[in-house]
Amino acid sequence: MKIAILSRNRRLYSTRRLIEAAEARGHEVDVLDPLSCYMNINARELSIHMKGIELPLYDAVIPRIGASVTFYGTAVLRQFEMMGVYPLNESVAISRSRDKLRSLQLLSRKGIGLPITGFASKPQDIPDLIDMVGGAPLVIKLLEGTQGIGVVLAETRQAAESVIEAFMGMKSNIMVQEYIKESGGADIRCFVIGDKVIAAMKRQAKSGEFRSNLHRGGSASLVKLTPAERATAVKAAKTMGLNVAGVDLLRSNHGPLVMEVNSSPGLEGIESATDKDVADKIIDFIERNKKDNSTRTKGRG
Repeated sequence: MKIAILSRNRRLYSTRRLIEAAEARGHEVDVLDPLSCYMNINARELSIHMKGIELPLYDAVIPRIGASVTFYGTAVLRQFEMMGVYPLNESVAISRSRDKLRSLQLLSRKGIGLPITGFASKPQDIPDLIDMVGGAPLVIKLLEGTQGIGVVLAETRQAAESVIEAFMGMKSNIMVQEYIKESGGADIRCFVIGDKVIAAMKRQAKSGEFRSNLHRGGSASLVKLTPAERATAVKAAKTMGLNVAGVDLLRSNHGPLVMEVNSSPGLEGIESATDKDVADKIIDFIERNKKDNSTRTKGRG
């Protein structure tokens, strides 16, 4: 197959591993910076160009689209879909998962466990918003934040009110969530491919920190999942419509709770912690599922 990887940097670990895995299985790979692609949209024939050259028709496309370029990146991916190229993850599913509030609303509709979450826009609603999630301590999250940036633990009611008021004053969209104390500053990253969790790791926050992101100095280790955790992770990925996803879970006194569903999960942490060739499993999934014009939405939405 001829495979395109949408990535801004071919030297990134995840991109390099996908190139290696695809080439090891005999495929041809091109890495395309989505911001360098531009599109010809007309009623007769669609095309994508880069640096003055029309790109060839690929068999499959692997989107590794960063959060900061979601709008343009998914537009390029949608063009590939409308041209009949098989996407590992569809543009609609990526957009759905990147909208933190919308994704939680969709997960809740499917009865998937979540931390109690509140959302409001007016300062006068703050007292009831705090009560809604069980009071302090609580977690305040910027809807546009990634990798733990824009996430604040407010340990007292007064601190919570001050931080929420400050964010609202800056016209920032935030959500407020209950703090799951029993998780002990740890979460579980489940790597889902298709209908299976193929690898999982426990991420532990460093001392004095409650955010377990590896980018924030957290550590990763192998973890054994319960059947409920596996089922929750797979159901969450399917709810988003993602073939490949990193589902982040918290262990609570009332079962696994989904924090986030990531449409472009990194490979370095999970491969290092589990010693599994996740990149190869991704290429294997494409080989087994690739069909021309098989995009469920056909680029719509």
